[in-house]
Amino acid sequence: MMTEQELQRHMESVSLQFFHKPFLHQATFNTRLRTTGGRYLLRSHDIEMNPRYLDNFGLAYFIGIMKHELCHYHLHLEGKGYQHRDADFRALLAKVDAPRFCQAIPTTQKMHRYTCLSCETEFLRKRRFDVKKIPLWSL
Repeated sequence: MMTEQELQRHMESVSLQFFHKPFLHQATFNTRLRTTGGRYLLRSHDIEMNPRYLDNFGLAYFIGIMKHELCHYHLHLEGKGYQHRDADFRALLAKVDAPRFCQAIPTTQKMHRYTCLSCETEFLRKRRFDVKKIPLWSL
């Protein structure tokens, strides 16, 4: 696991290496991010990164996400098109070889096994339901 100080150093070095510009704001981990690898904050200019992407895909993929967020960062500070649909953003992504979208993190979702008390049929379900409301089923 990487510390936030190491994340800050990585972000600063990736910015200098690929964009030839300094990263002057904060890079932090945000464990509440679910479907995205990172987030650039427009008001504070800080970047939040999802640590689950580092754990699941490794440092090389995580650096790709850093480059993606730094594209938002540098273009926004320069007053250019920083959104995904903007030509400036797409051109800079291609120049630094950053991914446009993140892969989905594989999930291991808990399954609930139910059994019918009368015919003993079993089935799996992702979401639980109250077996007290349906008296023929048991958990």
